[in-house]
Amino acid sequence: MSANNKEVYVTQEGLQKIQEELDFLKSVRRTEIARRIREAKEAGDIMENAGYDEAKNEQAFVEGRILQLEQMVRNAVLIGEQVRHDHVELGHYVTVREQNTNELERYLIVGSAEAAPGDGRISNESPLGKALMNRREGEHVTVKTPGGTLQFEIVKIE
Repeated sequence: MSANNKEVYVTQEGLQKIQEELDFLKSVRRTEIARRIREAKEAGDIMENAGYDEAKNEQAFVEGRILQLEQMVRNAVLIGEQVRHDHVELGHYVTVREQNTNELERYLIVGSAEAAPGDGRISNESPLGKALMNRREGEHVTVKTPGGTLQFEIVKIE
């Protein structure tokens, strides 16, 4: 599968957010930028018009983002509540305990498009996410990080 056809694992909520951003960029931002470009052209010499250059750069960014979001929607694979919770899969909540601590951390395993580690949403492609995938409660996983190697115990899968 080429990079352009890479599956994007998202929850229904994540797909909705992607679609909302796409709709906003297409219906609102495109129109705003086109207006700014038109106004800058009407102002005169576009060769030395900073407003024109800025609007054209913004247009390029927005069009690139639209293409990226359209590709994500095309390649979206919905993840959600699985019936089985005997091993870690996309869409599962996983509670882990770092070795030598009693602190528990709970993560939702999502695709990279929805990852937000500060909000407890880790990608299946992250070091911890990769280590947890297809593992079972009670198993220990080792994760290599820039700060060293960490070990976690899988306490609960939901």
